[in-house]
Amino acid sequence: MVSLIVASTDDDASLTLYEGMLRLGGWNDEILSKHGRYRTHHLRDVHILLIDEIHVQADDIDIQHQDEIGVNVDDVLILSRHVSSSNIPAITLHSIGLPGETPHGEAGRSGGIKGKIVPSNPLFAPLFRKMVELATSRGLDSDFDLTLETTHHGPLLSKPTLYVEVGSTEKEWLRADVADVWAETISSVLGLDGSPPQYWDGNGEVMIGVGGGHYAPRHRSVIHENNFWFSHLLANYSLLFDDPVEGELPGGIWQHALEITVDATRRAFPNGDIFAHLDRKSFKGWQRLAIIEKLAELGIPVRRGKELSRR
Repeated sequence: MVSLIVASTDDDASLTLYEGMLRLGGWNDEILSKHGRYRTHHLRDVHILLIDEIHVQADDIDIQHQDEIGVNVDDVLILSRHVSSSNIPAITLHSIGLPGETPHGEAGRSGGIKGKIVPSNPLFAPLFRKMVELATSRGLDSDFDLTLETTHHGPLLSKPTLYVEVGSTEKEWLRADVADVWAETISSVLGLDGSPPQYWDGNGEVMIGVGGGHYAPRHRSVIHENNFWFSHLLANYSLLFDDPVEGELPGGIWQHALEITVDATRRAFPNGDIFAHLDRKSFKGWQRLAIIEKLAELGIPVRRGKELSRR
């Protein structure tokens, strides 16, 4: 099974991160294919693919690579710029999909399909923790927000996927020291440096984060302080409610968002002990109760932060 790393020539940060990966060495000669240019790694079943279209619009690039090369793609990492209205420098990563956007089935503004979600790459947790470790050891935490984001944007893929990003302006997109942190993080987690790869082995606790803002500070602190795996993080903007009706679960797209998130998590983490963590203060009481009831219906327990001992 192949781990596929994707970069785009239409994204300056993506190219900077791509060059950081190549600097580490271990890559075989470039091969030209119909869907892009790729290299294989001599130590592990990892491919790095350079495409010309912008990655958020590269629907099915995982299946294209799989079919064109004749391999089974297991998971995908996409190298990308990060953009924010605040322009705060950030080293970040996140899962993808449009769980709370409507009308379902329409194309999203930044790729993807409204109402669809891509399974989260199980490498999310080890990549986040290793990135924080390396960036902090090099003093980058004084210049950058070392963070993660809730699930958003495209492309629409089939394989478990994660976006790896640096932002938020051209100044940060071109920084080789940040690219080196991400390259070494990816290399360590995938085992390209000779260490054991940190793939999901079918055992362990898996957290879904529910609620809060785009950068999910409450979920981030829980994730950073514990050693379990994690999947999608859903912001409040993906969990819109209709007005409550006594004796019934309220309507709204929030139920569909939870359903597809749980389904995608089960596909990414087969046999995982899945639970949800709520940013309780971001919800009204009736919303919180409705979410807990819906998750129970889906077979997902809710655990509070104080119940999550460090593992």
